[in-house]
Amino acid sequence: MEPLTKTEEPIMQILWDLKKGFVKDVIERLPDPKPPYNTVSSLIRLLEKKGFVGHKAYGKTHEYFPTISKAAYRRFTFRQFMTQYFQGSPRDVVSFLVEEEALTPEEVQEIRQLIDQKTSNPDA
Repeated sequence: MEPLTKTEEPIMQILWDLKKGFVKDVIERLPDPKPPYNTVSSLIRLLEKKGFVGHKAYGKTHEYFPTISKAAYRRFTFRQFMTQYFQGSPRDVVSFLVEEEALTPEEVQEIRQLIDQKTSNPDA
C-alpha cells in the first residue's frame, strides 16, 4: 500500500462513505468549485491502478467501490506516521498526547481504561 495524495484522499473518503458509486456521485459530494468530470474519472482510474478501487461495468459506465477499507488505510497511515515522527514507539505517541495535547481528565481516564482492557485481555 502507498499513501494517498492530497487530491486522491478526498475521492477515497467519498467512496468509503458511499460504499459504491459512479463518478457523478463522487462529484456531487465534492465541494464547490467542482472539478471537471474527466479529472475525477482520471483520479478514480488512478486509484484503481493503485489497488484502492475496483469497478463493476454496466456497458460504458462504471460503478466504483473501495477495495481497501478505511480502517486498513488508517492503520497503514498511522504506522507510517508513528515510524516517521515517533521512531515507531507507541509510548512516545502517548507521551506526546499527554504532554502536548492538554487532555481532559476524562480523556486520560478513557485512555487508562483502554490500556487496562488491553493488558487484561491481550487478544481483544
